[in-house]
Amino acid sequence: MNPRELLTNSFKAAVNAASPADLIPRHLPGPPKGRTFVVGAGKAAAAMAVAVENYWPKNAALDGIVITRYGHNMPTKQITVFEAGHPLPDEKGEQVARKILDKVQQLGYDDLLLCLFSGGGSSLLSLPIDEISMDDLRDVTRQLLRCGASIQEINTVRKHLSAIQGGKLAAASQAPILALIISDVTGDNPTHIASGPCAPDPTTYTDALTILKKYKIKVPSSVSKALIDGSQQKLEETPKPGSFIFNNVENRLIATATFSLTAAKKFFQDQGIATAILGDSVTGEAREVAKVYAALVVEIRKHQQPWKPPIALLSGGETTVTVKGNGRGGRNSEFLLSLAIELDGIEKVYALACDTDGMDGTENNAGAIITPETLDQTKQLRINARTLLANNDAYHFFDKLGDLVITGPTFTNVNDYRVILIL
Repeated sequence: MNPRELLTNSFKAAVNAASPADLIPRHLPGPPKGRTFVVGAGKAAAAMAVAVENYWPKNAALDGIVITRYGHNMPTKQITVFEAGHPLPDEKGEQVARKILDKVQQLGYDDLLLCLFSGGGSSLLSLPIDEISMDDLRDVTRQLLRCGASIQEINTVRKHLSAIQGGKLAAASQAPILALIISDVTGDNPTHIASGPCAPDPTTYTDALTILKKYKIKVPSSVSKALIDGSQQKLEETPKPGSFIFNNVENRLIATATFSLTAAKKFFQDQGIATAILGDSVTGEAREVAKVYAALVVEIRKHQQPWKPPIALLSGGETTVTVKGNGRGGRNSEFLLSLAIELDGIEKVYALACDTDGMDGTENNAGAIITPETLDQTKQLRINARTLLANNDAYHFFDKLGDLVITGPTFTNVNDYRVILIL
């Protein structure tokens, strides 16, 4: 295989390792005495629902509602799939979340609530508390996504503005709960995946206020009042660890970034290429992380330390982008543009960075590829890489080079996949 094929095929291996069709059947429980109601939210929710239907006993009743991102629907027979807004919540998501909460409140002790959560669920399962509007929630979300906050910080705020997240869905159910979860967050803590509808929430209203202050976010007065009231115990806190609410709740991780990195490692080993996994929870500004990786590559390329080529450096996690320009591009494309600048055409180094859901931020590409010729091509096309990076315009950079990776929706999501191949 040539270097591009090695990169793209390793990405396919990573994505396939998180396929709901393969994972869901291993974790399905037996039917309960009563009803089984399925609830789902996330970019993988429809695919997870299809897998449940395909492997659920044919003589056992099954019903449910799941919500996924626009364009991520799949045909189902028993479980109804709705589409809503992501990364910004919308009224459709609010309507479906309200319907889900109403249905869950009707379940009894002999029933089973089977939950299917994956990345993107925080935006999709959006039901604002009575004190704020959907416009308020959308405004806060938009600012949080652009300020460079981590997903854990973003979800801390969202949980305290939600009537269904932060353990509140579990609090609404009398039925036992099994939540099958595909993790898209560093650390794989269920409280942060889809903002933890069935998980205990260790964070507080005061934490949410601290985060808004940290990033100097100007929120609507209704949001400020709700969070302040909550910090003063005028509003009920989210259910905490140790609460009786979770006595009959299991949050089970069925796919993580580690699983996918391990699959990619095996792929490279089968090709006779050594691998090093640099971590499944890499965070920080995408362009700054790229500088650290570039320094490591130079050490390997020039001094064969700490590894000798050929080697593939793998990593996962979720970097951030503090948006200061008006260009287009997600965190993976920005990481690669910064990496290309730092490497400055060093020979025999190739890299790919993609989001495993098939969408880098809000764009139509999963990510992109760089080669030793990347910067030389920009000179021929009269593209100024540094100017585009300063404008957060990595999408147009790689689009002009023809180096975008476009897969369409993958119907799963275990966060970012990065590989640097040193030959």
